[in-house]
This record gives sequence, structure tokens and C-alpha cells, in this order.
Amino acid sequence: MSHGMIQLRAVPYDHSDAVKLDDQVQLEYQERYQGEGDVTYLDPAMFAPPRGLYLIAYDLGDAPVASGGWRRQDENDEGYADGDAELKRMYVVPEARGLGLARRILAVLEDDARAAGRTRMVLETGDQQPKAIALYFSSGYAPAAKFGHYRFHDSSRCMAKALHTPS
Repeated sequence: MSHGMIQLRAVPYDHSDAVKLDDQVQLEYQERYQGEGDVTYLDPAMFAPPRGLYLIAYDLGDAPVASGGWRRQDENDEGYADGDAELKRMYVVPEARGLGLARRILAVLEDDARAAGRTRMVLETGDQQPKAIALYFSSGYAPAAKFGHYRFHDSSRCMAKALHTPS
């Protein structure tokens, strides 16, 4: 499976393939964190353009192999700020890891959020996902003040990156 044979498609968050990948990522969270999956409430409308975008990467056989999305956030009591875009559901199936798919999806989501007028991309991950944390560091993200559903959890790691429009 090579990088070039993968096609990114925008789909609704409740698309059947999105649900399938979400079920897989939840199982992985349960294994890594010995408990529940991510119980953050997500409504499909949150990812509907221009307030967000949800992408699935498909291989040549039309199988979904990776996903990622962003949703608009503004200042609220969970620690978000005006202009935020929140990255959600970044996931690559085990057999497609190492191809650069997460980085490719991340770049498209950042461009889309920037075009929608968002000024900062934020994400929450956990200390049991060192590869994810390494990807974000290498993509220009830095540790940020905690926000979101898991802001009081010790294992939670929040990161952010300014989305400056290229001048």
C-alpha cells in the first residue's frame, strides 16, 4: 500500500465508514487507557463545512484506512478560545501506519481550518500515544493549557498550533 494510492474524501461524521473507524479507535483507546473510550460528545453537524471537515482516507480497494476531522470551537467553560479549530478522531488503521497518512490528513485539515478563518488548531491526546505526540511535535504543535472533556485527567495532553495565513 503506497501513499500515492490513497485518496482522501470528505464525508459526514456519521457516514458508515466513519462509524467503522470510530469503533476501532475506541477499542484502541480502551486498550491503551484500560477503561472507556473517548466519551466526548460529538454531533455530526459539528463537522459539517464550513464549521468543520471530516476526512477518510481510502485505499485502492476502497477500504477506509485513516480518518481525521476538525470542528469549530469558541471560548467556553471547557478552556477553548475564540478562533479555535479542534482536531478530532485522527486515526490510522494498524496495517496502514508509517505511510505518512496522519501527516497528510493533518495538513489538509489545517489548510481547511485556516481557510475557514480559524486561528489556532488544538488537540487533546494522551500519554499512552507517544507516536501521536511525536507527530504533532514534528508538525509544529506545542503543549497548551488543558481544555475539553479530559482537562482534569493526568494522562491528558493538550497541544496547539497557530494557523497563520501565509503572507
